[in-house]
Amino acid sequence: MRRAAVAVAAGAMAVSLAACGSAKESKGGDSSSASSAKKGDNIKVGLLLPENKTARYEKFDKPLITKKIQELTNNKAEIQYNNARQDANLQAQQVDTMITNKVDVLILDAVDAKAIQNSVQKAKDAGIKVVAYDRLAEGPISAYTSFDNEEVGKTQGEALLKALGSKATKSSKIVMVNGSVTDPNAAQFKKGAHSVLDGKVTIAKEYDTKEWSPDNANSEMEAAISAVGKGKIAGVYSANDGMAGGIITALKAAGVSVPVTGQDAELAGVQRIVSGEQYMSVYKPYAPEAEAAAEMAVALAKGQSLDSVAKDKVSSGSAKDVPSVLVPVTALTKDNINDTVIKDGVYTVADICTGKYKSACDKLGLK
Repeated sequence: MRRAAVAVAAGAMAVSLAACGSAKESKGGDSSSASSAKKGDNIKVGLLLPENKTARYEKFDKPLITKKIQELTNNKAEIQYNNARQDANLQAQQVDTMITNKVDVLILDAVDAKAIQNSVQKAKDAGIKVVAYDRLAEGPISAYTSFDNEEVGKTQGEALLKALGSKATKSSKIVMVNGSVTDPNAAQFKKGAHSVLDGKVTIAKEYDTKEWSPDNANSEMEAAISAVGKGKIAGVYSANDGMAGGIITALKAAGVSVPVTGQDAELAGVQRIVSGEQYMSVYKPYAPEAEAAAEMAVALAKGQSLDSVAKDKVSSGSAKDVPSVLVPVTALTKDNINDTVIKDGVYTVADICTGKYKSACDKLGLK
């Protein structure tokens, strides 16, 4: 499996977002409408991200994509940005604004992959190519980049079985807290996890969590504890770190300590791993994903081939053999924090080892 180092641009600025407007990141000189004709570096790129509750989008994805686009265009690209704040209707309006503004290409991380299909079709009809980012949006997309999402679920499931050790039996009861049904990635994580866990343990309760909300995950975990019995839960599959936080709060309130999975290597998740509250997360190196999206978007805007960038092909319910870049992932536990998020510059030891985490960090040799 490939390993990709992450070089994170520090100091990403918070963005104040108007409901339907677009924040211009830099100035470009090309105001012509999008077309398939070859163009120079003066291109307009629209960037639409889905939400800001998960830390990664504003802290990593946005600055990394922006930086790579400007590198590829000698700082001549105009980047128009919006975050949908988990509102599918708002994101549809933001696509309309991008079309009105005549961007040359659109990088789109869909709030609701199916609901966005009409918007993707509108963009195509306006001559705008769409790069589906992180989530496989429905509609006539021109390119896609994400992680191997079934492999993410498998990685989580395998880690949970490893944490259970001899307790991983068919009578062991597991609670599964999956992501939102509007996110196609959630279904792939779920499928991958089930492929590993089914037949090895019993899934006592399972939830599909609306909007990936930590609060909803907390309520679901409380319900699971009540239904299954706090002494009868062996472990919890949480699809991401944000929900793991809500789950662990519910477990602690009930006096339960069991292995909990996660995803995204969020700082709070890494700190919980250090302290032993959370067993693992999935480390997804955002730089290669972001850079692939930027490279494909710039190539499409300039009317160039994707052959040198996209080596994979994927299909959705509405598009076949889409040129794609799939990035591999790593299971993050307390044993490899030094070799992953610290080595790759995602976090420093000072970021992780604050206050109550310092003694646990010292025990792990994080200094």
